[in-house]
Amino acid sequence: MEPVDRSCARTRAWTDEAMRRVQADANRSADTHLHVLDLPDEWGVQVYLKDESVHPTGSLKHRLARSLFLYGLASGWITDGTTVVEASSGSTAVSEAYFARLIGVPFVAVMPRTTSPEKVALIEREGGRCHFVEHGGAVYAEAERLAAESGGHYLDQFTYAERATDWRGNNNIAESILSQLAEEPHPVPEWIVVGAGTGGTSATIGRYLRYRRLPTRLAVVDPEGSAFLPGWTAGDPAFETGTASRIEGIGRPRMEPSFVPSVIDRMIPVPDAAGIATVRHLRERTGRFTGGSTGTNLWGVYGIVAEMLREGRRGSVVTLICDGGERYRHSYYDDDWVAAQGLDLAPYRATLDEFFATGRWAG
Repeated sequence: MEPVDRSCARTRAWTDEAMRRVQADANRSADTHLHVLDLPDEWGVQVYLKDESVHPTGSLKHRLARSLFLYGLASGWITDGTTVVEASSGSTAVSEAYFARLIGVPFVAVMPRTTSPEKVALIEREGGRCHFVEHGGAVYAEAERLAAESGGHYLDQFTYAERATDWRGNNNIAESILSQLAEEPHPVPEWIVVGAGTGGTSATIGRYLRYRRLPTRLAVVDPEGSAFLPGWTAGDPAFETGTASRIEGIGRPRMEPSFVPSVIDRMIPVPDAAGIATVRHLRERTGRFTGGSTGTNLWGVYGIVAEMLREGRRGSVVTLICDGGERYRHSYYDDDWVAAQGLDLAPYRATLDEFFATGRWAG
């Protein structure tokens, strides 16, 4: 039998150019700022905010989208004319639409109809098409169906997030954080605190900490209705709640394949009202306009800082600014929306005021 050759010079040339474009984007926007949160000097604790909102597409998901496209291109799954499909609640799809436009392929985002209109507009501005489902749990099967129907490629962030990123380095987010802390008073943080949407960020950070043999512990915050915390507690990789999260970008109705429980040292439940109160408090204190996942992160951080103060420990804690608040003007920053959700922010605001005044935490 004669050898079968499926290579095509034109196809490889297209892939080479697509790779170059995606890698050039990485060179232009390889790193993000690490801000210091203003805390009393006598506490001896520094909190750092890794500002992922300054990526070209405005969120932490820019890193994931870049990795997923490189993975798809390198695997031969994305070629000239391939329709790329994703199941996403918003920010990932915004970033993926950007990369699809960058390399010249069609993009379809499958998302719940409740996704914020700001994110829908951003996806469409990047040339993507939004395909809505009524229930959040339906996005997976619908994305798979659309990809098969079009002969396209389903990026499947919830499966591939933990493997598309090189957790050993290559300027991943963990390596970037540790490098930026090198000249700080406590260059090896006590804790890194993140949320989980796909689970890819926590998997990357947790693996990197072990790879580098660092004592830093990893905490994952989880909003109401998410399957991650109860699934992690029960050790059940199939746990489901069937409930979509109000905090876009984190929390899932099921334990996702990219969520790696074994690298997580602590999980912290955060009420949705607490996360929303915290982003509003952050804006008042610092002027930083951020999304709900950032507030959820910070609520967990403040509890950890108060614990360190009680125990007389000094050190640093790092978390992420996941995206900007302009995407949530009609939700987290809208009093009518908050009231319609039945959320009372006042008790959590009181907790925040007490913490910054005394260092004590009643959360």
